[in-house]
Amino acid sequence: MLNIHNLHVSFGGETLFQEITFRLNAGQRVGLIGKNGAGKSTLLKVVAGDLEYDEGQVAMEKGTSIGFLRQDIDFVQGRTVLEEAYTAFAKAIQIEAQLENINEQLATRTDYESEGYNQLMIDLSDLTHEYEIIGGYHYKGETEKILKGLGFQPEQFNKLTDELSGGWRMRIELAKLLLENHDILLLDEPTNHLDIESILWLEQFLQNYPGAVMIVSHDKMFLDNVTNRTIEISLGRIYDYPKPYTKFLELRAEIREQQEATFKNQQKEIERTEKLIEKFRAKASKATMAQSLIKKLDRMDVVEIEQEDNAAMNIRFAASVQPGKVVLELEDVSKNYGAKTVLRNVNLLLERGKRVAFVGQNGMGKSTLAKIIVGDINDAQGNVNLGHNVQLGYFAQNQAEYLDGEKTILDTMLDAADDTNRVKVRDMLGSFLFRGDEVEKKVKVLSGGERNRLALCKLLLQPFNVLIMDEPTNHLDIQSKNVLKKALLNYDGTLIVVSHDREFLQGLTELVYEFRDHKLQVHLGDIDYYLEQRKAIDMREIEKVSKDSKNDKEVSGTLSRKQEESQSEKKLSYEDQKKLKSLNNRLSKAESNINRLEKEIKEIDLELQVNYDQTVADPKFLIPTKLLKQN
Repeated sequence: MLNIHNLHVSFGGETLFQEITFRLNAGQRVGLIGKNGAGKSTLLKVVAGDLEYDEGQVAMEKGTSIGFLRQDIDFVQGRTVLEEAYTAFAKAIQIEAQLENINEQLATRTDYESEGYNQLMIDLSDLTHEYEIIGGYHYKGETEKILKGLGFQPEQFNKLTDELSGGWRMRIELAKLLLENHDILLLDEPTNHLDIESILWLEQFLQNYPGAVMIVSHDKMFLDNVTNRTIEISLGRIYDYPKPYTKFLELRAEIREQQEATFKNQQKEIERTEKLIEKFRAKASKATMAQSLIKKLDRMDVVEIEQEDNAAMNIRFAASVQPGKVVLELEDVSKNYGAKTVLRNVNLLLERGKRVAFVGQNGMGKSTLAKIIVGDINDAQGNVNLGHNVQLGYFAQNQAEYLDGEKTILDTMLDAADDTNRVKVRDMLGSFLFRGDEVEKKVKVLSGGERNRLALCKLLLQPFNVLIMDEPTNHLDIQSKNVLKKALLNYDGTLIVVSHDREFLQGLTELVYEFRDHKLQVHLGDIDYYLEQRKAIDMREIEKVSKDSKNDKEVSGTLSRKQEESQSEKKLSYEDQKKLKSLNNRLSKAESNINRLEKEIKEIDLELQVNYDQTVADPKFLIPTKLLKQN
């Protein structure tokens, strides 16, 4: 399907990667990993044809289509969510327009015996057949299904995309790609703007995707649940194994251990051979043997050990003054955006040292409440009371966007520093992997992950004892996320984290506040406990299966078929019984839909036959447009 051979890419004379070779086949779901700046997004752009490469070959089978989820998108103004999503079916929409034009002509023309009229009839038949083949009768329903899976509510479908945030626009772009049924999907950080429930839906969708998928992501759980192959870009080379992320790490560690053992044995052999050569050179009778040993060394393939890029950030949140016991109290906080209510009468009491996670679907008010707490939004109703000696630190979701692209890395830090820490700026930048001449780079040339690292470094210039972080892991590579998580675990202050990253939240927080229906619902546990509770709730909402009535006691020792099924279910666990009931419910609904569709097909066939008979009997009869108007 896709063949990359000896690919070489460089920027400004500096090699990004070289001699990269791999093949991508249908059914393979590749996790493309590596540090920020390693070239992951660049490789996707090369495959998509957005970027030229220096040397090598990118070859695809004829007719292969590629869909690329870019980080930068541009929508046409004035379209609704549905209208924008429908652009994934450009061919179907084009045929709809052609069919409408043909039907208008058939309704007005009277030259029934002419060649032109006959050609219209032929075109109508051909286009109707093509429209059916490409799924024209189903695309609107499929579009709504995908949009719902990605978190859109039906009342949002007719909302203008101009009014949506970048995250919601990214969801529409992702929906369009999933609807277009490409042979190859290239997804650059697809989970960055998705809530947990949407991520779970996307995982299931991609697991069943028939084409090939290449994903750049720093969500380890997402990679483990979706991918079946991992390619790592490290120090200009790639390491390719047919395993998901965690198993890839284990396998690569085992291979590296084997390489090290083989390398040590080879070095011992080389050392022993060199000693023999020196010994035999001293004797004329052994000169031939010495030359033979020299040739043997020249022919030996030296074992190479896979290189590891172990450079990592060094984060330590500085201590601040100790605040009072209660650091934050919210009383009846409400916030509206026009006619839309985001938060309604929210109450929250947060004590010193607590670690909480804000979770929930996008648009439910997580970031809004964070901004209200730090004072970025000051027109909300209700009271926000900060405790004694509280010093707030805030990392916004789009923190990196506040950086001036024309400034250098060093100037960005110096301008934000004061007299107490200005001399430490270079050391701090070094701790965040900005070393040497790199600090003279302009911010605008940095990758998304590098900008996030700089924004984190800038945050540490000021002391705080209450830290609010809104999606801090977006664009951070996996190693940097691990370093950040470790630093937060060692942080002594109060922590509020807005995040959809399950792995990052695991073990980091002790309370989960779920934003739902304009209010907060507290879960007294970590993110795993929250997901467990939400899954149980969802199962009860979905199933709605009435409990089977208890059968009478056995009379003659022979169980009826229903009794046997009941006994079999009792042997299953409670969770398995719930899953079985859910599957039976879905099967019943599917059978009902099949019966309904078969009935509709019969009615349509009958109508087509009647239309045909009437057309033959009376050429003035017009072709009905019922099929065209169907969803």
